[in-house]
Amino acid sequence: MARLHNLGFPRIGSKRELKFAQEAFWKGQSSAAELLAVAKQLRSKHWALQENLDFVPVGDFSLYDQVLDMSFTLGNIPKRVAKLAGDELDNYFRVARGRSANDSACSCVHAGEMTKWFDTNYHYIVPEVTADTEFSLNSSRILTQFAEARAQGVQAKPVLIGPVTYLWLCKEKDDSNRLTLLDKLLPVYQQLLTELASAGADWVQIDEPVLVTELEAHWQLAISKSYEVLAASAPKLLVATYFGTLQENLSLVAALPVAGVHLDVVRAQAEVASLIAALPTDKVVSLGVIDGRNIWKTDLTSLLDWLEPIAKDLGERLWLAPSCSLLHVPVDLDHEKKLDSDIVNWLAFAKQKLAELTLLGRALNQGRASIAAELTVNQAAIANRKASKRVHNPAVKAAVSQITASLGQRQSHYEIRAAKQAQHLKLPLYPTTTIGSFPQTQAIRQARLDVKKGRISRVEYEENMLAEIAYAVEQQEQLGLDVLVHGEAERNDMVEYFGEQLQGYAFSQNGWVQSYGSRCVKPPILFGDISRPKPMTVNWTRYAQSLTDKPMKGIRAGSYFLGNFVEIH
Repeated sequence: MARLHNLGFPRIGSKRELKFAQEAFWKGQSSAAELLAVAKQLRSKHWALQENLDFVPVGDFSLYDQVLDMSFTLGNIPKRVAKLAGDELDNYFRVARGRSANDSACSCVHAGEMTKWFDTNYHYIVPEVTADTEFSLNSSRILTQFAEARAQGVQAKPVLIGPVTYLWLCKEKDDSNRLTLLDKLLPVYQQLLTELASAGADWVQIDEPVLVTELEAHWQLAISKSYEVLAASAPKLLVATYFGTLQENLSLVAALPVAGVHLDVVRAQAEVASLIAALPTDKVVSLGVIDGRNIWKTDLTSLLDWLEPIAKDLGERLWLAPSCSLLHVPVDLDHEKKLDSDIVNWLAFAKQKLAELTLLGRALNQGRASIAAELTVNQAAIANRKASKRVHNPAVKAAVSQITASLGQRQSHYEIRAAKQAQHLKLPLYPTTTIGSFPQTQAIRQARLDVKKGRISRVEYEENMLAEIAYAVEQQEQLGLDVLVHGEAERNDMVEYFGEQLQGYAFSQNGWVQSYGSRCVKPPILFGDISRPKPMTVNWTRYAQSLTDKPMKGIRAGSYFLGNFVEIH
């Protein structure tokens, strides 16, 4: 019988409940107790959505960031914060954002550095260490959540960031080597695992995504050493890798004295056979078969064709999961009421991905006939997307076929073009300009909200934007700039503004994904071939140019920019 589990679930809430609770607390509009109550409600709701799984992650929920949570669990708090008055929640938000709700504007401290979590668009707070860093266990957060989950009746699986990945993410604040802290760190992990075992944890998931990077020998040795130490603890350990292939780390992972290993099959399917062959026959093999980083439905039939022989060979050793935490996708597709029905039929958010996982488990454990109706519906959606002319636009295909090398070649030499440009523009030797965007003021945002809510007409909205453009031009002329911009008041977002005018993009109502803290983004959905049915920026730029004799730059988002910032595609 294949077992089902999840590596992590989005914590923001399907309607960004956590964001609004955080920001209300920071503004002093609600208490810490009210914030914690919202957090507890969200955890309970999310565990209920995962109740059909054999193991449900616990400890993946965070008030800001899971790496920051691990720093506080390990007692690794910057000295500039640890010495300040207040409780743990105050210090937590001081590290996260420079101040807590109880701090005045003059009592801020430097927030922790923030950077991207591997190759995702999620950002974490970088842990800080020095040669004299000491670690001490604070297990209250994860033990509290574990107790809540067990009281709710779910089979809880605590989730921790592994010791080597944690140190790898750290930044030295002196000339020390962070890896030398491993001997201080491992006893704290041992103590934490012992406490989790005493609380009733049978399995603990330890995330080591550092294993998909190219590790130097001393980091590989640190992995081996860590799990030789931690394997003596009572809970069974599942080492989770994701975001890439193991490559030269595969034999290292297979030799670890742990109870199981998770592999991101979406990115490392070619390594599955090698990992299974290398692992001892008593080890669990967890395969991340549902893509945790995109929003498309899984082709369940094709996946079952590949999985069924593996399931037959592995039996109860096989666990199935998403490829990584579902933190990187929106929560629930059911809240999308305005998206085109065809596009909705192609999508799966976190809740729907867990439903797909459940169907796979039923098919493997009870036979495909047990989900025959669901497979038919799934195959129809997959086939519809593959055949859709909105995805594969014949007009775009025809246009692409007409592209030749000559289209990328200038028709005249630079010297000729430069002379014509100099004569036309009449610019000084070192002309001054600005990049483009003026601030999106409260008045601009209010006008955008008013037209969206129907409180003003589209004509009134555009008149407001023209006034803002005129103001931007006036300010630049007063400053004496040589090449002007129109200020881009009309653009709600550099990607969304253009995407709304292009065919091949769609925009959700509630497809929010956490970027960091309370910052949530709603990336456009790039579902098919891109085409431009009409000019997008010409009228605004033409109007701006009519206000001045100086050259006016036309500004648009580049093709690479538009593609690179579409996270869920």
